[in-house]
Amino acid sequence: MSLTDSLFYANVTAQGLLFLGAAWSIAFPAKRIYPMKSKNVWFYAMWLLFYFVLLSHPALVVLDWNSGPWTSPMRFILAGPVFAVGVAFLVTGMATLGLKNTSGIRDGFVARGPYRFTRNPQYVGDAFIFTSVSIVANSELVLVTHLLTVLVFVLAPLAEEPWLVEQYGEKYADYRREVPRFL
Repeated sequence: MSLTDSLFYANVTAQGLLFLGAAWSIAFPAKRIYPMKSKNVWFYAMWLLFYFVLLSHPALVVLDWNSGPWTSPMRFILAGPVFAVGVAFLVTGMATLGLKNTSGIRDGFVARGPYRFTRNPQYVGDAFIFTSVSIVANSELVLVTHLLTVLVFVLAPLAEEPWLVEQYGEKYADYRREVPRFL
């Protein structure tokens, strides 16, 4: 098995575990493993898997670059604006929310900046970024792993929202009724 294949299967396995963790947390919010009430082994396991996935993506892009059917340079022109929108959502979301809140550690309720328009600007930004990189990379392996990542990002808020209601009470419940989950 090649390095590319090994990395692809490791990425898919890690994402499968992240998906299961999110699904478990949605199904059993009282026994959730994400987000955690405190830093324990599940907290670190989920973050380790998440960082592995994020770090393996660029390696897959390089290793499987341009192996797909769409070799037209038009893909760069199409992906550029999508990438820029994604970075704008991601950076402003992270800057507004702060490092602790971004990491799943309670550090204050935030409803300003991009959070006035979407409850999850970072996930929206990530989805745009992964879509644009998938277009540019022209790789079926990258497309699969990036789609799986976007799927995890779609599930994550469903696991996070009960925790956010616990943390911020009616303030978050009101916010959830007023602001869309994504766009």
